Amino acid sequence: MLLALTLVLAAAAPAGTPDAEIRAAAERLAPAVVATRRELHAHPELSNREERTGRFVAERLRALGIEVRYPVARTGVVGVLRGGRPGGVVALRADMDALPIEEKTGAAYRSQSPGVMHACGHDAHTAMLLGAAEVLSGLRARLPGTVVFLFQPAEEGAPEGEEGGAPLMVKEGALDQPKVEAVFGLHVGGWEAVGQAGWTEGPIYASSDTFTIEVAGKTVHGAEPWKGIDPIPVAAEIVEALQTIVSREIDARQPRVLTIGRIQGGTRFNVIADRVTMDGTLRTHDPEVRRSMKASLERIVRGTAEAHGTTASVRFLDAGNPPTVNDKALARLAVPVLERVFGEGALPVEPQMVAEDFPYYGERAPYFFFLLGTRNDARGIASRNHSAEFEIDEAALPLGVRALASLAWEFLASRPAGR
Repeated sequence: MLLALTLVLAAAAPAGTPDAEIRAAAERLAPAVVATRRELHAHPELSNREERTGRFVAERLRALGIEVRYPVARTGVVGVLRGGRPGGVVALRADMDALPIEEKTGAAYRSQSPGVMHACGHDAHTAMLLGAAEVLSGLRARLPGTVVFLFQPAEEGAPEGEEGGAPLMVKEGALDQPKVEAVFGLHVGGWEAVGQAGWTEGPIYASSDTFTIEVAGKTVHGAEPWKGIDPIPVAAEIVEALQTIVSREIDARQPRVLTIGRIQGGTRFNVIADRVTMDGTLRTHDPEVRRSMKASLERIVRGTAEAHGTTASVRFLDAGNPPTVNDKALARLAVPVLERVFGEGALPVEPQMVAEDFPYYGERAPYFFFLLGTRNDARGIASRNHSAEFEIDEAALPLGVRALASLAWEFLASRPAGR
């Protein structure tokens, strides 16, 4: 009787994270994860067009005996691994899309798709999450709950007029069947060196809002500008006036960025343009600052144009991305895991001004997002994301596999038995 009771209690007890087994499995799989990353790198696909990548991921998950829903959000994949022990539900996310950039790395596995490149490291994200899925599937008999693997398209933004990315994954129920209780994600890059992981309790990435300004003009001969309306000096004044939002309207202690990245207008040196268009972005870590900046942008654009006797409009491309703000309770759970995986390389970092659509998962569950260092100055791997020369030190890949698998297990092990 005592032996039977002991066995029942042991079976019901929460399972601690098997760090040594996860590490051994990740190291064993490292060559395969590198090969997967290179295969994906050679065949990049743009947002909402990840047909080959989605099929590739779905086939790999099915081969591991993981339940697969495909397609989700056009080309995305959701895998569900049900552990042998009862417990909660946690999700791990990777993005799959590439960028419209001509690769200049010269790597043997460089892009075979002209004008398209994995210049942001999403190939590495997908390869690492497939590696974590294989590690955890090998331990499923003891896994205390369920892991949902989210392979997301269109993180870089869906083509205009299309839905996509994390918002569409959420809309199509990626976190609902089963109901996810927490989401973990990462991003590779040259911000940190290989062997390092950056984390925050609170904001880690900024919001992002993409906008287009159009200033109306009236075309006449360039020799007689007073007979028309020249939108080019109006546009120049708008650019100058917009900087007062950053320098004079927002609390100086708040991080914020307003950038005009493109200006286009006119057809010939001696013709007054009929319009000028400008594209730009707003960034901040605070939702209220974000709302204020958007309102000020529209007010200044319209007011400046009116002062010059013309009109101007502001159009935001889409709903944009909220700031990525890590849940503090999840951060307290996650940081010790990162410290076990990375040792002294697990470092708190300053919030960055780049952005992600990852926070849309926060509509359904708390989340934690961290940075995986891939820079290696000694090997000349120092380019930044979104560069035609972007490359990573692939020694980071097994570390990412370990971190993802360990975070999922640690969260599930922390849940009350039977949840």
